[in-house]
Amino acid sequence: MVYICAAIIQREVNMSFEKLGLHNSILSTLSQLNFEKPYPIQTEAIPAAIAKKDILGIAKTGSGKTASFVLPILHNIIQDAPNKNRHINALIVVPTRELAIQVHEVLTSFSRQLPRRVKTMAVYGGVSINPQMMKMNGVEILVATPGRLLELIENKALYLTSVKTLVLDEADKMLNLGFKDEMDRILGLLPKKRQNLLFSATLSEGIQDISRVLLHDPITIKIEAKEDNIELIKQKAYGVTEERKGPLLRYLIKTNNYKQILIFASTVYKVDNVADKLRKNGINAQAIHAKKSQKARTAALSDFKNGHLKVLVATDLLARGIDIEFLPCVINYELPRSPKDYVHRIGRTGRAESPGDAISLITPEEQHHFRVIQKKMKKWVDMVESDEIDLHGM
Repeated sequence: MVYICAAIIQREVNMSFEKLGLHNSILSTLSQLNFEKPYPIQTEAIPAAIAKKDILGIAKTGSGKTASFVLPILHNIIQDAPNKNRHINALIVVPTRELAIQVHEVLTSFSRQLPRRVKTMAVYGGVSINPQMMKMNGVEILVATPGRLLELIENKALYLTSVKTLVLDEADKMLNLGFKDEMDRILGLLPKKRQNLLFSATLSEGIQDISRVLLHDPITIKIEAKEDNIELIKQKAYGVTEERKGPLLRYLIKTNNYKQILIFASTVYKVDNVADKLRKNGINAQAIHAKKSQKARTAALSDFKNGHLKVLVATDLLARGIDIEFLPCVINYELPRSPKDYVHRIGRTGRAESPGDAISLITPEEQHHFRVIQKKMKKWVDMVESDEIDLHGM
């Protein structure tokens, strides 16, 4: 029987972590990290996951999904003795390297005071496989991208026959990126009797198909954001020709006192191009996309999160690893294809009850698409024509 919970994302939740059944060592860590109240997705998912139920969790990026599965996995794993070497206990599969690193950071943070050592690790492509193979000894919780996971299995660096809990995080992105064949192979190597936790930002037809195959009598948790949630975000659009778009971007950055700015472009080429021109004009900017080396991507992301980098230019996919609570500004240099992606983009700002700005640069060719986006999100954005703005020297 499926239980469906529809809730509203809000800061005031009449629940505490102490009431969710978590181990005292985890509660102590949460207190030290100033985690006071759980988000709705955590309130519903953590007790169910502790009870070894299958879960389908639907909630937008930034709603607290990661802790929803990390905390109960840690709670459950310390109740048992470790598996034999190279036989992992819990497997978390994610679509990108950035997300793998982010999830592993959360695991590490929450593992500080466990009553016994629980070894965790993140593995992903784009770096040498040999160090990952050598470090696999004793790993109990593994975060992995599908391709690298299969490579490690083929090299007998780990085995999935003892996995008790499987997590698919950002399952919607895995579908979009075409990981079906890899996932079919991975699922075929797992024991049939296990707990399955599937999390996604959207409940698409593909996600429903996966859940029917993967989940057994699941608890379905759908967290719906309030329609006025984006009211904290001050949206503005500038009508601009393609030729003036670069100078206008630099004008907006230089004339506004934003400490951090996340800029979205649609292609790898455009991301690089925008970042290069910003640097040539004295603006501290870096690009992040799939064709950058892992070292460069990790460094840029770390510098941006730590406030050492003012401007990060990213594609939609690579921005999944960017989670900054007080990001003041997002700029759409180019519009995304889907209205949902637009909302996800601007939702990077205006979090934690703090206002934020979302700016879109709209060429004449993008006007119609921008109207479609506004209609879908049921909010009209003020359009400023930039013809009169003096961009000389920009």
